[in-house]
Amino acid sequence: MKNHENNVVGPDVMLIALAASIPNAAVFGGFLNLSSSQIKDTNNWIDSIRASSPTRTRSSSSSDNQDKINSWMLYHPSALNMFDQIAYNMKGKKIVTFLDYDGTLSPIVADPDKAFMTKKMRATLKDIARHFPTAIVTGRCRDKVYSFVKLAQLYYAGSHGMDIKGPTKSRTPNKGNDKALLCQPASKFLPMIEEVYKILLEKTKSVPGAKVENNKFCLSVHFRCVDEKCWAALAEQVRLVLNEYPKLKLTQGRKVLEIRPTIKWDKGKALEFLLESLGQYPVVIINISSITCIMHLSQLTITFIVGYDNSNDVFPIYIGDDRTDEDAFKVLRNRGQGIGILVSRVPKDTEASYTLKDPVEVEQFLRRLVEWKRSSTQ
Repeated sequence: MKNHENNVVGPDVMLIALAASIPNAAVFGGFLNLSSSQIKDTNNWIDSIRASSPTRTRSSSSSDNQDKINSWMLYHPSALNMFDQIAYNMKGKKIVTFLDYDGTLSPIVADPDKAFMTKKMRATLKDIARHFPTAIVTGRCRDKVYSFVKLAQLYYAGSHGMDIKGPTKSRTPNKGNDKALLCQPASKFLPMIEEVYKILLEKTKSVPGAKVENNKFCLSVHFRCVDEKCWAALAEQVRLVLNEYPKLKLTQGRKVLEIRPTIKWDKGKALEFLLESLGQYPVVIINISSITCIMHLSQLTITFIVGYDNSNDVFPIYIGDDRTDEDAFKVLRNRGQGIGILVSRVPKDTEASYTLKDPVEVEQFLRRLVEWKRSSTQ
């Protein structure tokens, strides 16, 4: 998503506007003493949050918007409309599905604790997992997203892929089954993240609608229920806290700011790790750039069995709606394997090849995938 630098409001104008719009400016101590560059950074974050929201009202006419959508769809056609072509490319290959959660399997809702899938989506997802290795790759805490999905046969990659666990025989894979794939490259950051979480809870509690979510290896500050007039001030408050923690970084998504460790790990890295891991069985420990990932132990051995990562006949399908999914889309495009599908109703800069409008269309696409698999094996 591009920053709209040409639309940055002048520092003096912005300060006056913010001071007038904040009922209690003292809550945001230090905000009115910012430098021009700091204000510009905050404004760019807010521009990106606005631009990433598909429900935001556009100023141009509906005909202009439709022309833009039609032009964009030429390069990113509907995965439903192009399913026959996709199926032709999948034929004879090992399909692996990767799915974001919020905005992909469930609708975006005001309260992130109520982002439930429909019964229809859960049934379809269960069928998908019967036929293909399937992973949920989300910014959410792994335990939280499992409580929504409740399917033990899936791989779960929470905290933007920094907390990965594979399926187990237990219906509650979070309770001590030591035979599951496990990768947690940011473990050493847990005390720091917990510390920042407590600080942000205190700093934001006076902002109506603000919500800080602890996703274990990352934090999310939700703007969805905050008056837009207070967005810039809330974003700056988050930035002021993060100034004291240089080992953490700030990124933005759909009406959310996210705090993550500065390690080189994202949803793209998680996708690569899972492709390498899927299809492996007797593995002890793998070190990836000083990151220790404990793998499945079916017997005492140090043999490394090559997974899907080095397979030419694998076909990964990654479906997501957020900026953070672009890292995974880029990996697939660079590999020249599989497809990325962006879930969006509006044109966005993306590395994905195809699009779907919303979770309803995602369910329809996944259902067609199941039906295609069943018909091709008869």
